[in-house]
Amino acid sequence: MSERVTVLGAGSWGSIVANLLDQNGNHVTIWSRNQSQVEQLNQAHTNNKYLPNFKYSKTLVATSNLTDAIQNADSIVFAVPAQSIRLVAKKVENRLEQLKLKPNIIHVSKGLETTTSELLSQVLAEEIHIDHRKSISVISGPSQAEDVARKDITLVTAASDDINAATHAQKLFMNHYFRVYTNTDMIGVEIGAALKNIIALGAGALSGLGYGDNAKAALMVRGLAEISRLGTTFGANPLTFTGLSGVGDIIVTATSHDSRNWQAGYQLGQGKSLDQVVKNIGMVIEGIDTTKVAYRLAKKRGVEMPITTAIYYVLYGKIGIKDAISQLMLRDRKSELDN
Repeated sequence: MSERVTVLGAGSWGSIVANLLDQNGNHVTIWSRNQSQVEQLNQAHTNNKYLPNFKYSKTLVATSNLTDAIQNADSIVFAVPAQSIRLVAKKVENRLEQLKLKPNIIHVSKGLETTTSELLSQVLAEEIHIDHRKSISVISGPSQAEDVARKDITLVTAASDDINAATHAQKLFMNHYFRVYTNTDMIGVEIGAALKNIIALGAGALSGLGYGDNAKAALMVRGLAEISRLGTTFGANPLTFTGLSGVGDIIVTATSHDSRNWQAGYQLGQGKSLDQVVKNIGMVIEGIDTTKVAYRLAKKRGVEMPITTAIYYVLYGKIGIKDAISQLMLRDRKSELDN
């Protein structure tokens, strides 16, 4: 299977996805707004801001011209930050109409749109007309860019409402170190992918405060329960949250020091302000915006999410981390199986 594939976004994940697709035998173009980054990828085959010392495929082509990027594309992969999806999708829609193209649309981003609380697939469906796309699907799961760059064993899910679209994405991405399963529960996959970043912030904060493995395990398990409670109100299959895009992604993101969300939580646990943390990391920390959206959705839908609420209060200066932990631990007694 060989296609012309465009990857939009040249951060750590987007550039590694582009490299993987290139190595799978596709003709890949990666788009970035940053011309100096484009020149570095084309000339030195490096992307030093995001993955220092990694050498990208020499056949991978980078451009800052969006029209050139999507010319003749069979598939377009969105790998830009969640809050940029709508803006980029609007521009892509305009080019697709001009070029009379109808590609497969795939996104590999993780988050929820803050202004609308929508899933990213919903944003894409709203902005890219059905006449200009064959399908929409998502690739998600425990997949740190650094591990994929090393060709470490990685398993993810390709999800779409259309099983044929999920199967197409599966074939496009899968190789000997990157195994892809299919799922038709796109809602569950996207919610799990987005909300696990909240739990990663909490896990990092616990580590920054000096708590051990017991506390982190408790956070991940009870955090997963919250994600499932909210997800099922959207019609998601609860079993999805026990899979790769749920518990799998939580384990990786909440334990890996390569995770920006874990790093952000760790610095918060050490006493740094949110502004300091954002400045220190210097890249998008999806969990910050996602916490705000999840808190809002929980209130709107009447879903109990005490961990998410505590992290929201900490992030936005309503309570200190130690007080938030105390309040969580001293909540009323209840059954583990209560919804």
